[in-house]
Amino acid sequence: MTGEKSMFLTLIMQERGNVKFGGDQPRKIIGIGTIGNSSICISNVWLVDGLIHNLVSISQFCDNGYDVMFDKTNCTIVNKNDSLPSINWLIRR
Repeated sequence: MTGEKSMFLTLIMQERGNVKFGGDQPRKIIGIGTIGNSSICISNVWLVDGLIHNLVSISQFCDNGYDVMFDKTNCTIVNKNDSLPSINWLIRR
């Protein structure tokens, strides 16, 4: 999920219900599409109105053919070709 429309490579604008976060405040899902760069793409990503931070499901990476590995200090995402993609574009602070 993201609130940043510019991250999408493809986007279909359509209301798809609501999602609730902490505090039980609902936010509207206003679109669905694919985000990515030259190294990595994630499909079925929701565009959520007013969402400030990006939320990523680890299973969504796995469903798209990536391996996700954690150790004490790092998270590594490896694509189908065993190359390491950059996910800096995904992280907003």
